[in-house]
Amino acid sequence: MLPIITEEISQNAFAQAFKDVNVWRKSMIHYLKEENPEVNSAIIMASQQTNLDPKAIALGAYLVYNMLETASAEQDNMFSAFNS
Repeated sequence: MLPIITEEISQNAFAQAFKDVNVWRKSMIHYLKEENPEVNSAIIMASQQTNLDPKAIALGAYLVYNMLETASAEQDNMFSAFNS
């Protein structure tokens, strides 16, 4: 089951990404190369196989990944607190 992405998580992700969108996108590329190379490869492949702007596709995918990762961590912390 996917974690719930709250409005706060969404707002924080957008605020972080749009401080400097190119720097953030590049940092996510390097982060995902280490953290989850299969996802990074899929994002790059999808962005290369369409007529859409590859940077825009990658940005959207990295934003969603970031929000899901944050929501998952928050959910894990909440479950840990209940189990303590």
